[in-house]
Amino acid sequence: MAELVGLVQRLEVAVGRLEDMSSSGGHGVILLLFLFSSAVSVYVVAYDNLISGPVAQYTALSQKIGGDVQKHAELMKQAFSCQRQLLVTASSSQKPSDSVLTSLLAPMSKVIQEVQSFREKNRSSPLFNHLSAVSESVPALGWVAMAPKPGPYVKEMQDAAMFYTNRVLKDYKEKYVSVCDVKQLVLTFSCAQFVPHASENKFPKYFNILVSQGPVASGGAPSGGAPAPPPPGPPPPPMNLDKSSSGDSGATSHNALFASINKGADITKGLKHVSDDQKTHKNPTLKVQGGPLPSGPKPFAARPTAAASPARTLPPVLELDGKKWKVENQEGAHGLVISDTELKQVVYAFKCNNSTLQVKGKINSIILDNCKKLGLVFDDVVGIVEVINCKDVKVQVMGKVPTISINKTDGCHVYLNKDSLSCEIISAKSSEMNVLVPNKDGEYTEIPVPEQFKTVWDGSKLVTTATEIAG
Repeated sequence: MAELVGLVQRLEVAVGRLEDMSSSGGHGVILLLFLFSSAVSVYVVAYDNLISGPVAQYTALSQKIGGDVQKHAELMKQAFSCQRQLLVTASSSQKPSDSVLTSLLAPMSKVIQEVQSFREKNRSSPLFNHLSAVSESVPALGWVAMAPKPGPYVKEMQDAAMFYTNRVLKDYKEKYVSVCDVKQLVLTFSCAQFVPHASENKFPKYFNILVSQGPVASGGAPSGGAPAPPPPGPPPPPMNLDKSSSGDSGATSHNALFASINKGADITKGLKHVSDDQKTHKNPTLKVQGGPLPSGPKPFAARPTAAASPARTLPPVLELDGKKWKVENQEGAHGLVISDTELKQVVYAFKCNNSTLQVKGKINSIILDNCKKLGLVFDDVVGIVEVINCKDVKVQVMGKVPTISINKTDGCHVYLNKDSLSCEIISAKSSEMNVLVPNKDGEYTEIPVPEQFKTVWDGSKLVTTATEIAG
């Protein structure tokens, strides 16, 4: 905000100088008109400050780290550039049709997908947490499609990345560059919240504030294409319930109805008498013979619905791809075993249901993603075991593991042994988590992981503790 104030002050000074120049000739007036004709909207200026400030610092720090982080940052730079072009287009055009707006958003959406795909393709990277922090927060650039207030959406995406940013801050606390990189990333998307709120009365309405007067934005279609169809006409007037298509017949029928009701008990005098031999409950044979039953309209017969197409199932996978053991789409497989392992390898289990997986030997890391009712048993992991987007899974440690991460998971039981009691368990957005620790007699004691917390201000900082009823 201070930079915007400074920019306005500099513009005021420039205008004052041009006014002085205009008193001695017409060149100053011409230059003044040029200045305002070429000026960009105030929110584009605010966005430029974001790119030249936090985004540029984030890119520079990522270059110092190098490797996958640097490549990831280059993709992020493209994403911010695409969004700036979108804002420039919006600043000088009216709201386009939905199809054209989708085509305008397409370049930015494509880069966002590339940012997320880069993280998925590099799960074995030693900088995986860096990549995850960026991948989880990059959807914040979709604030332009959020209505009516995009700011909370950006904040939600920032919170989604906080799990991984905290991991990096913890794991790289001795490496100043990495710490700065993460803090700068959080700062970048904190500043990005400012963009939707900067000069709100200057924003285009289809970015939730105000339509600018200009030509309709084009999504890059050929110039010879057919013009957009005209907007639909006004809705039809509300139906007048007092009138019908037959003139006064509606009012007449209403009067007849009320007259019948006013008859009271006499209203039944016009009903036809039904003798006992015509009553089906006293003459069951009428139901079979089809006797003098009143022939009313046939009941409505629902149209036969087409059989639902079976869900497409992907073939199960259990293979070593480079350094990654891929275990995918396993259904009811209770004898999955990975035995020929090496320290540099990782295991990635995806969409495995009602199955059991045993990993023998010492391995780098294990990831369970989108699995249901999966049982995992492993010997030793030198890195981390991650449980993401799973439901009702069980994890048993036979040897040692330094960290187990549980994220966006409902139902997770972790069985530790005496050698893994020092394991750190990190959880976020999860429920029904239990850790089972062995007793001296070989039995297990089940301890719930807290899900509810209490936060208080102690005068200098926030202090968060698990509540007594948690778990």
